[in-house]
Amino acid sequence: MIVATAGHVDHGKSTLVRVLTGVDPDRFTEEKERGLTIDLGFAAMTLPSGRSISFVDVPGHVRFLKNMLAGVGAVQACLFAVAATEGWKPQSEEHLRILDLLGVKRGVVALTKVGLVDDDQGELARLEVIERLKGSPLAAAELVAVDGIDGTGLGELRLALDRLVATAPPAADDGRPRLWVDRSFAIRGAGTVVTGTLAGGPLAVDDDVVILPRGPGARVRSLQIHGASLARVPPGERVAVNLSGIAHEQVVRGDALVRPGAWHEGHTVDASLEVLADLDHRVSRRGAYVAYLGSGEHAVRLRVLGDESMGPGDRGLVRLHLPVALPLQPGDRYVLRDSGRQETIGGGEILDVDPVMRASRARPDRSVDRVVAERGWIDVDELARLTGTRRAPTVDHWVVDPTVLADEQTRLRALVEGAGPLGLDIAAFEEHERAVLTHLDEVRVVRGRATLGPPEDPLAAHPFVTALEATPFATPPPTGVDRTELRELVRRGLVVEEAGIHFAPAAIDQAADVIAALLDEHPDGVTVGQIREALGTSRKYAIPLLSVLDATGRTRRRGDLRIAGPRLLEHRST
Repeated sequence: MIVATAGHVDHGKSTLVRVLTGVDPDRFTEEKERGLTIDLGFAAMTLPSGRSISFVDVPGHVRFLKNMLAGVGAVQACLFAVAATEGWKPQSEEHLRILDLLGVKRGVVALTKVGLVDDDQGELARLEVIERLKGSPLAAAELVAVDGIDGTGLGELRLALDRLVATAPPAADDGRPRLWVDRSFAIRGAGTVVTGTLAGGPLAVDDDVVILPRGPGARVRSLQIHGASLARVPPGERVAVNLSGIAHEQVVRGDALVRPGAWHEGHTVDASLEVLADLDHRVSRRGAYVAYLGSGEHAVRLRVLGDESMGPGDRGLVRLHLPVALPLQPGDRYVLRDSGRQETIGGGEILDVDPVMRASRARPDRSVDRVVAERGWIDVDELARLTGTRRAPTVDHWVVDPTVLADEQTRLRALVEGAGPLGLDIAAFEEHERAVLTHLDEVRVVRGRATLGPPEDPLAAHPFVTALEATPFATPPPTGVDRTELRELVRRGLVVEEAGIHFAPAAIDQAADVIAALLDEHPDGVTVGQIREALGTSRKYAIPLLSVLDATGRTRRRGDLRIAGPRLLEHRST
């Protein structure tokens, strides 16, 4: 479990981390000299049960609130410190609100510095903390009285943290790792190292990754958790990632390490917003707003959805315009501050990472069905990037809104029904239209044309074919036959055309049989007149017939005679 400290400045957060872990989370000389945490600190410990816990120690001073926000963006729980010597203070209240806005609902409360107060003062401080926590996510948290200097209560605190870890749900794993970077530095001989809390999926050595929003690619050279090298790290761990192919100056706090192509990168998101109840003004688009997302701080433009503004204590919907494209997903939490007033406005949850509705009409929520309905058609991979949820495709590789699909099926079926026996040419259709046609049970697609009915060729029973078969050697002209249909009949071999005369294929076979019989009587060859007389036709039809027979190798011309061609014997044998 990743646990962030929280609480007012000088209430003993770093001291607790140091005595619990043996690691001083204050990394900088200035912090040690001033006795004041300025930036994030990190440490880990093994609990009595053998479970491990990682601490992110955050600054308590209001001037370093953005560093505090960078540390709590991806944690699962908190160690909330309130000094018995001072009681509840302004940053105690603000940190509690921030934890609530970020959805951190589990933790342990430490009443610190109890060795410096008498029993009555300590009890009054304890009762005040209980009162202040009423109605908050930490109202049911264990409260332990401790002193990091004389060791009072440290054993009880370790056990309380152990119980906290034991009841923690497993980290979600949807196969999409994302690490919000909180540190980036270089190690001689190793190169660039970034640290953060891994969420969403595992990361392994040799994985290809990309750093967003700037986008340089890199490869995972090695992975460490608290100094131990691993080939693969599951989600829910604080991890140091050694990267190759990128300089540490190219990565800053607030960047995200993800797999290429796994996340939607957007400048605009729709979100819920809960305005703090004790704010003394309304929230509208006028303001110098800063949103804290992941480990980053981003100046944003805000648009209230549905109304012009929101009042203290209101809950509503907003659209945030980000200065850079971030890999976000529905469910991500954020905190909103006004940089001009230097105050926390509120916070909420990302609902839509790629809104397509106009702000005046948008009513976002976390529903996957809403995302599909607003688009009608959406690729399954794109839907997973937008929602974090993978759906089975409705048609081919698309998820389709049921109403849109039913309307499209009705429209396309009507087009096919009105196309006639030749069918509907679908060459110019969109890919999704062709996909719908192939999934309609009553529709058949043959040679790029869609028709209704069984899979046999719909032109096989064309009236012109029937007419040709009725008088095979004195065929009628194609009067009244659609020219496109006629060309298709010839192309498909249902009609044979020669010199403007049309025959049924069976007529060619019959003529070959008649000529073969004549050649049995006249092996030296037969004349056109003999063939015309045997077929009972005129020269107008006999000459085109013989041209077809010559071209197909069933007859050969020798002067004025026709003799057997190489394929005549094949024809007779069949």
